[in-house]
Amino acid sequence: MRNIKKPKVERFPLISKYVFLILSVIPDRWFITIRYAFNLKRLPNLKNPIKFNEKLQWIKLNWHDPVAVMCSDKVGVREFVRSRGCGEILNELYGVYDKAEDIDFSMLPKSFVLKATHGSGWNIVCQDKSKIDVEETINKIKLWLNSSYYNHAREWVYRDIKPRIVCEKYLSDGEDECLKDFKFYCFHGRPLYCQVIGDRHKGKVVDFYDKNWNLMPFTGSHLPGKSSPHFDYPLSKPKKYEYMLEIAEKLSRDFAFVRVDLYCLQDKVYFGELTFFPFGGLGEFEPYEWNYKLGGLIDLNAFHKLSAKDNVMGA
Repeated sequence: MRNIKKPKVERFPLISKYVFLILSVIPDRWFITIRYAFNLKRLPNLKNPIKFNEKLQWIKLNWHDPVAVMCSDKVGVREFVRSRGCGEILNELYGVYDKAEDIDFSMLPKSFVLKATHGSGWNIVCQDKSKIDVEETINKIKLWLNSSYYNHAREWVYRDIKPRIVCEKYLSDGEDECLKDFKFYCFHGRPLYCQVIGDRHKGKVVDFYDKNWNLMPFTGSHLPGKSSPHFDYPLSKPKKYEYMLEIAEKLSRDFAFVRVDLYCLQDKVYFGELTFFPFGGLGEFEPYEWNYKLGGLIDLNAFHKLSAKDNVMGA
């Protein structure tokens, strides 16, 4: 593919967070179009999407699968993982809470992780319980439980999830305090690229590898001008890499696109989460032509065939 230059950025007027609060009541298609334009400074092609992020926006509007809702729920996804024969990769679960006040911090171990079931990135990583501000933590959790993540980017997979908090074991290999994330970009059940993220505490570094663990020349997904630095050197292939590929295939086989997040430490693989719309579907890749290359891996005809099949079955 010839080099595709990134389009010139046309500045849009600054829109405050209060305007987005008002926009939360408008139809999905309008909201998605406005949010895309606000972040990327251009309108999305929702009629005939070609780029990766445009296709994710199209999927938001045209695909609804209750299994995807189950997979986006931090509690429900555990049952999905078991149903795919992968229960051994689930992290230890300390508790599930409906209210912030239900969490008895005195009963939790020294280190743990708290996650909201109905959103992405609503996490509290505690390495030392003695240093945590319990009151501040409870207030933050209350805010999460009373918020709708769906309103942020119209990711319908989060809309009907019951707001709860899960507490899981804090993962550490005893050497590197910040584990590397292995995020497999899976297209129609095929894990084709692995995004590796490290050094989150210091300002994350990111690289992509292909299925055969060759370092790729692109990076993403992020907003324009917000790219993360690369690792200082090519990483060695993880010992359990082939096993992680098998896991990613099993968990992604029913979806046109999903990102399967895994961890690997001390020769054991742990499940992170399943993500259908990375970065809300707003991220871009650099060099710019990779937005088209990755977009080309999502066959939207698969959704049309599925709809036709459903219509026949319902006839």
